[in-house]
Amino acid sequence: MSASHLHNPHQLASAAVVVGIDGSADSDPAVQWAAETAARRGRRLLIVHGLDLASTQAVFGMYDLLVPAVAQRLREEGAARLACAARSVRRVDPELRVDTELSPAHPATLLIERSASAHLVVLGAGPGGELAHIGSTLLAVTAHGHGDIVVVHDTGSEQRTRTDGPVVVGVDGSAEAEAAVGAAFAEADLRGASLVAVHVAADFGFRSDATEFLPVRELESAAQLVLAEQLAGWQEKFPEVEVIRKVSVARPRTMLTAWSKSAQLLVVGSRGRGGFRGLLLGSVSNFLVQHAHCPVMVAHET
Repeated sequence: MSASHLHNPHQLASAAVVVGIDGSADSDPAVQWAAETAARRGRRLLIVHGLDLASTQAVFGMYDLLVPAVAQRLREEGAARLACAARSVRRVDPELRVDTELSPAHPATLLIERSASAHLVVLGAGPGGELAHIGSTLLAVTAHGHGDIVVVHDTGSEQRTRTDGPVVVGVDGSAEAEAAVGAAFAEADLRGASLVAVHVAADFGFRSDATEFLPVRELESAAQLVLAEQLAGWQEKFPEVEVIRKVSVARPRTMLTAWSKSAQLLVVGSRGRGGFRGLLLGSVSNFLVQHAHCPVMVAHET
């Protein structure tokens, strides 16, 4: 084991692939993806479910006699969901080591805590649309989790589990993108896949007519420089990974969404150059979590 792995809890042999379930159908693709990833990497799978009993207490607190019965019912339903998910992953690999955890905590609190020592944390997302459709738990975990958080979007196709496309990473020259580049190289290396590094020449803050003020060729040259600087050193660390560099004058979300149609994984930083703290609505990462056609990894600095 390398020295860097010794100092990275997410790479320890004991680090599990953690997947959160909430009882909805949106969790099913995430559980499948997490199980396949854990099986390929010889890692344990931990399926977790947070009951958020504090909210139940707040709702039913005035009915003291009802609270124990309600809490017990939630525990029973949660345990049944976990058991069902654990059974479903046996079809992926009968030898897969599977553990489950039922917690009274809020799902976001539980997953953020588990992310500190997890190899990966995986969540499901429903069909793309308004922010409310994605949910506060997913946004909280992608914004505040540790290590790499993967959102498996239910596209209604097998795209979410494909293994023959490239790993695609969005590069914008920011410190947050450095974590994404490192995670993308590691994923491409593990998967034996090529890596497509994408940088959009137009700054996130430019107006749509910004290209009228700067020649496209100059924008693309600047983008190539940003890309070269951000990739420097990583290709030496991962010499087996084929790197394809792509620059364009377009909206970052448009370019990366298009690439997600052929990618097996899309990797982005937790915040963009514009400082979208907490993945506020309008950030590129948040848009891709909702609309990408493949799983999206939100990488955090370790």
